[in-house]
Amino acid sequence: MTVTIVETRPQARAITGGVDTHADVHVAAALDPLGGLLGVQEFPATPAGYARLLEWLGGFGTVCLAGIEGTGSYGAGLARHLAAAGIRVVEVDRSDRQDRRRKGKSDPLDAISAARAAQPGRAAGEPKGRDGQVEAIRALMVAKRTARSERIQTINQARSLIVTGPEDLRARFARHAADDLAAELAVLRPRPGSMIRYHTLLSLRELGRRVAFLDGQLQRLDELIVPLVTARAPGLLALYGVGHDTAARLLVAAGDHPGRLRSEAAWAHLCATAPIPASSGKVTRHRLNPGGDRQASHALYPIVITRMSSHPPTRAYVDRRSKEGLSKKEIIRCLKRYVAREVYPTCAPAPADAQAPGAAWPHNRLPHSAGPRTIRRPPPATHPDLLGVT
Repeated sequence: MTVTIVETRPQARAITGGVDTHADVHVAAALDPLGGLLGVQEFPATPAGYARLLEWLGGFGTVCLAGIEGTGSYGAGLARHLAAAGIRVVEVDRSDRQDRRRKGKSDPLDAISAARAAQPGRAAGEPKGRDGQVEAIRALMVAKRTARSERIQTINQARSLIVTGPEDLRARFARHAADDLAAELAVLRPRPGSMIRYHTLLSLRELGRRVAFLDGQLQRLDELIVPLVTARAPGLLALYGVGHDTAARLLVAAGDHPGRLRSEAAWAHLCATAPIPASSGKVTRHRLNPGGDRQASHALYPIVITRMSSHPPTRAYVDRRSKEGLSKKEIIRCLKRYVAREVYPTCAPAPADAQAPGAAWPHNRLPHSAGPRTIRRPPPATHPDLLGVT
């Protein structure tokens, strides 16, 4: 038997690249169309390094695909550079734990693993755009989230000082609401006297002024975030129980690339609302997914709680499912799935034949106007919410 090896011209070869990204350097690997390793090279994580990396990959042939680890962190700049050059970029998770245990762990091995995950389509997720309105919202939400967390921490520190401070301070401030407490602490004028009391009051005043500063910062950030969210997704804000902060978190989770969300089920999986089978014996049930984007899952929760308290159809639904024996946690799980379905068309642009915003609770899917329909749980393998989840 004779085997003839045909040498392909480098310019005609389709090259797949894989990149393991870091803060200072990126390690790239190149594969030929058959998956053979052509080379591994290290490049600086700078615009000049991005250009050299692309030129190096192009020296082996036509670069058609690049799998990059960390497109949401260290690889964000490189992903933008390659996308601007017309190269398809896919987001690659870190290599499998069993592979790392069997083959070892190094930057070249991670780069090769990224390329081999992208080439057969095992890694096919599109990276977030990070170049549009949603990226601007994300940047502002980072500052808002930290400011809000620091405000809560500051108020807790003030309450702790009051609890452990002199008795007259405990009697004066113990029952104040958070906003009233911060406002009163900010205008304290301590007078020298008892060393402990005087310095405790000085500390409380500085904590109160810090809360006032953070309040101003949060207000300024809201003035920037609200117009962006309103312009980007007015339909999302029109839904019951959705505020600007919740809408911003959902938009950040969806990202700028509509292609990341191939279906409503994929969006539900991303939000960690796609139910997971939790059946045993004669009991058939489902539970919430503990994975997914936790910020998106947290954004859906206040929508559900708001509707459970003041939305008549949802309240009727809760009453009906409670009589059927569902626990509050299971009812919230079902409602989060409904809300994920409802907000999906407003978060990710969909084809023209997709359902319009607000059509997730259509009349033909409801047994009556009291609320969402009752889900008859089929066997786990055919559960409708699990189909199409990627």
